[in-house]
Amino acid sequence: MGDVVRNLHRHVQLDLHREPGAPLDRAQVAAQDNGIPDFIDSHAHLADPAFAGDRDEVIERARVTGARAIVCIGSGSGESDVLAAARDAAALSARYPGFIPHSAGVHPHDAAGFEAGRDIDALREMVTDGAVAIGECGLDYHYDNSPRLEQRRAFAAQLALAAELGRPVIVHTRDAEDDTRAMVTEAGTAGVAGVLHCFTGSHSLAQAAIDAGWYISFSGIVTFKKWTDDALLQLVPDDRVLVESDSPYLAPVPHRGKRNEPAWVSFTVARVAAARGTTAEKLGELVSANARRLFKLAAATAT
Repeated sequence: MGDVVRNLHRHVQLDLHREPGAPLDRAQVAAQDNGIPDFIDSHAHLADPAFAGDRDEVIERARVTGARAIVCIGSGSGESDVLAAARDAAALSARYPGFIPHSAGVHPHDAAGFEAGRDIDALREMVTDGAVAIGECGLDYHYDNSPRLEQRRAFAAQLALAAELGRPVIVHTRDAEDDTRAMVTEAGTAGVAGVLHCFTGSHSLAQAAIDAGWYISFSGIVTFKKWTDDALLQLVPDDRVLVESDSPYLAPVPHRGKRNEPAWVSFTVARVAAARGTTAEKLGELVSANARRLFKLAAATAT
C-alpha cells in the first residue's frame, strides 16, 4: 500500500499511495519522509497577472511550506514596456521586505523593445534602489520573439551593467548554446556572477557556466516523466546548485498542468536530492545557502 506519514511543519499529513500512478514517486516520497525541507525559490514571477486574485495567499502557502525567501523576477512584460515587470516586482518586494527580494531586467523575448540609452539608466537606478540581480535576460533562439541580433545587444548591455555594479545576472537560454557559452564565459572573465535558470541544456554549457563561477538552477521540469538526465543534476557542484519554481509556469509532478506556485518547490528539491543521493533537507540547506551567497541575501529571512 505504501502509506506514508510525514511531518509538515508540525502538522501530521497522511499521503496514501495505492496505485502505480500515485502522485509522488518512490524517490520523492523517500526524500520527503524526513520532513519537508526549507528552501529558497531562486526564480518566481510572483508579480505576474496569473497571481492577481490570490497573490498574498500564494506567498503565505510558500512560507508555511518551507520557503525562506522567494526571488521575484522583474522581466517579461512585453516589448512595449520592457521594464514594467521590474517595477511590479519592486513594488511587491517592498510589501514583503526580507522575504521577497527582486530582480530587474529585460527578457530576450522583449529585446526588440530595448533601448540602451533609455533602459540601462533605468535599470541602473532600479539596481541601486535594491534589485538583487539583473534579469532575467539572455538568449532565446527557439521562439525568436525578438531578432537574434537585438537579443545579443540587450544581453550584452545587461552583462556590462552587472560588471559595473557588481550584481549577479539571471540568464534565460534556449537553443542558443554557442552564443550563451561565449557570452557567459566572457562575463565570468570580467568578474560577473550569475545563474542559468530553469536549466535543461547540455552538460558542456553547464560546465562552462560552472567554470565561469556561475550557478545552475533546476525547475519542476526535472520531475516530469520525460526527464532522463539525472547525470546533469549530479554534475553541478554542491556550492553551485539552485532550485526554482519559475511560477506560474512549469508546475512539478504531482501538480503538472496547474498554475505553478513557490510552495511546490519542495517536490523539485526532493527530486534533485534523490538524483544526487542526498536528503531533501540537506539539499534544501545547500540551495538556500547558495541563493543567499549569489544574491547577497540576509542570512536570516522572514518566517
